Amino acid sequence: MDSLEHSQSADEVATQRHHGRPAALARWLMAVAGVIVIMVVVGGITRLTESGLSITEWKPVTGTLPPMNETQWQAEFEAYKQIGEYQQINGPAGMTLADYKFIYFWEWFHRLLGRFIGLIYALPLAWFWIKRAIPTGYKPRLLALLALGGLQGTFGWYMVRSGLSTEVTDVSHFWLSIHLLTALFTLAGLIWTALDLRRLGQIPNARPARITGLGWIVSIALFIQLLLGAWVAGLNAGLASDSWPLMQGRLVPEFDATKGLWWALTHDPYLLHFLHRWWAWVAVIALVVLARRTRAFDRQASIAIHSAFGLQIILGIVTVWTGVNIWVATAHQAVGALLVAATAWGIHLIGRTKSSTQ
Repeated sequence: MDSLEHSQSADEVATQRHHGRPAALARWLMAVAGVIVIMVVVGGITRLTESGLSITEWKPVTGTLPPMNETQWQAEFEAYKQIGEYQQINGPAGMTLADYKFIYFWEWFHRLLGRFIGLIYALPLAWFWIKRAIPTGYKPRLLALLALGGLQGTFGWYMVRSGLSTEVTDVSHFWLSIHLLTALFTLAGLIWTALDLRRLGQIPNARPARITGLGWIVSIALFIQLLLGAWVAGLNAGLASDSWPLMQGRLVPEFDATKGLWWALTHDPYLLHFLHRWWAWVAVIALVVLARRTRAFDRQASIAIHSAFGLQIILGIVTVWTGVNIWVATAHQAVGALLVAATAWGIHLIGRTKSSTQ
């Protein structure tokens, strides 16, 4: 009798888990993840063209449209003239209104794309919710991803605001790292949730994957590398050297430690550039182990991880050699986002062995 009741209970749970349209949800989340990769690329261009401070206000609704006439353009340009970036750098360099319109475009497009992502996430989520198409247990996770999107916009504004004064000429590299890493964490979350839902569509009683010990090691190694990369970008530390593997003709460059080692680790462009280029190999070792483990489950995932980190290393070196060429550096950031996606895929695959389908 107990056995029969247990069997019925298991069947009920399986039926409940299968309720909804997991395959459709998975396709939708993968599409959103693809747009976030584009968003990361546009964000990289915005940073590399020094466009991030061109719009000095946050207007969630009216800011959707760019200036529509010469008077509006002049008003925006005058607001930009009040900050340090213009007064200390672009103004003395002879910036014209046409020059300003160029940097304005990239920041405006970056913000517009953020709004677009919010719409293509929130509206389908509401539709799936109303149609009761979301499988049991997934609503909190989908809401958490929506909240992360909202935080991403908030962090972006705090990042911009950190550079809107006459004393500084750039945004805080700490806020830049928070902004970028939140985007990449959201990307990984979308990929992970989509893979869980895809598996649920194939196996009605499949449990969500769990992060294994190896998964945590790889995640931490990659997180440190991404954090260092964000700080390098924020401090323009990529320009600290145009040679590889040596810097200043030596393996370990000279750096400013007069304010303490912690300050140097978080602020000195030479030390951060050095750490970013060599911690990469620690991350590579972890990723190679992950790729070898995933090969037993899905050879394509293994190829994706190997290809992503291999290309990322090459682009990183070429970025240095070219003195941070904008398109090479943009490709470097784009492949970084793809590497996060491939890593999430691999960690998910090995995490399935920990998630019973009983």
